[in-house]
Amino acid sequence: MNQTVLVLDFGGQYKELIARSIRNCNVYSMIRSGKISAEEVSSISPIGIVLTGGPNSVYKENAIGIDKRIFELGIPVLGICYGMQLLCHTLGGRVEGAKKSEYGVTETVLDVKNPLFLGLKQKIKTLMSHTDTVVGLPDGFISTGSTPNTEFAACANVKKKLFGIQFHPEVELTENGAELFHNFLYNICGAAGDYNIDDYVERQIAAIRKTVGSERMILALSGGVDSSVAAAILSRAIGKQLTCVFVDHGCMRYGEGDDIERVFSAMDLRFIRVNAEERFLSKLKGVSEPEEKRKIIGKEFISVFQDEADKLGDIKFLAQGTIYPDVIESGGEHAETIKSHHNVGGLPKDMKFTVIEPLRLLFKDEVRAIGAKLGLKKFLVSRQPFPGPGLAIRIMGDVTKQKLDMLRLADRIVCQEIGKIAKRMKVSQYFAVYTDVKTVGVMGDGRSYDNLIAVRAVTTSDFMTCDYTPIPHTVLKKISARIVNEVKGVNRVVYDITSKPPATVEWE
Repeated sequence: MNQTVLVLDFGGQYKELIARSIRNCNVYSMIRSGKISAEEVSSISPIGIVLTGGPNSVYKENAIGIDKRIFELGIPVLGICYGMQLLCHTLGGRVEGAKKSEYGVTETVLDVKNPLFLGLKQKIKTLMSHTDTVVGLPDGFISTGSTPNTEFAACANVKKKLFGIQFHPEVELTENGAELFHNFLYNICGAAGDYNIDDYVERQIAAIRKTVGSERMILALSGGVDSSVAAAILSRAIGKQLTCVFVDHGCMRYGEGDDIERVFSAMDLRFIRVNAEERFLSKLKGVSEPEEKRKIIGKEFISVFQDEADKLGDIKFLAQGTIYPDVIESGGEHAETIKSHHNVGGLPKDMKFTVIEPLRLLFKDEVRAIGAKLGLKKFLVSRQPFPGPGLAIRIMGDVTKQKLDMLRLADRIVCQEIGKIAKRMKVSQYFAVYTDVKTVGVMGDGRSYDNLIAVRAVTTSDFMTCDYTPIPHTVLKKISARIVNEVKGVNRVVYDITSKPPATVEWE
């Protein structure tokens, strides 16, 4: 049994990054609701607790509170952003609306003698995102950090091992974030560093075998990184009890369906390809709203799987390659839904399958690492992400066969040209978007009124935040020229230079 750090969720969008940062330090992390009781915390026996950020104000009636007795258990606590404010508010400090909000990268001065900041620079750049601020510390607390606008940017009661920071160490924009977590885990919580990815895989295999027993399972195989790694884990766990079902919904990239069939048909597992383009497009006809598209696709996926399961006989379990970013963006107990994923928000409540998700608590980089350890081919492990609904959510407006074919060709060109420089430019994901916007142009000697294609390329390590990639203009120029000349019906190409946040990686 690994040592565990409990991450208590108060609605912050970065809670999974906190969990990932802890695991990167070889300590197992577990996310639970901030409403957890002191008794439940004691039963888990964590070596430390981290309180996440959140969208509320701790002093308002709708604020998410915490069981005060948790702070009396003697377990080290680190409060981040809302978590710091909640820690101080609960223990008698004062939190008010800030006279000047802080958003973005801010220089923060730290007390480097404090055990949380040992070895860090005295002045570091941190990501701030708050409209409230602590204006009075609880008894026994001291200030351990400040910014030009925030007197108490960090605080601590060292004797009781209670620490608070207003900034977000879990994001890449904060300097020395990994070192800060290391200090909390090893200097304050006494971590042994007994967690690694191999442990996760073995625990999942054991849990799957115990849950599934001798029953059979089908896996929703898209051919992407997540479902491919899920297939490898499940195959190790239950062997021939697993059947991989690849549903070609007609919204795949150029030639992708054939590539997936060729690769997985050669593997030592049962593979079925279902060509369901007409079925999906008929359901999507006339639908423009992105959330509705996602839910229709999710529901139809399950319907197809149910049909295939009926053909195979008695199937009790459905497996999916759901990962952490899918779950957080689809909302949770305290989090707002950014966009529902077909494998999270689109599942019908009345389906007869029991769902197994072996990757649900992992991040993309962890999934890739596991895939490599399990011996999957490099091109599978290193593939850029592709959403379950496919090109249906890279088409603004309603989805038609004509639009899909047009986008497939444009996307192929984008992938070919950016693919040549992707490694050098450290591009994580790149694709084309059909914008459903028509613009005036000149083709030959005549006026045209044709479609606008957008190009998206981002750089990220976790896909929870990202920066747009500054693709060289020579490459963008070539992409534009090729798309306009090779894709009939397109007369304009634009490049998306928006980061996440405020945007998401996908347009829908």
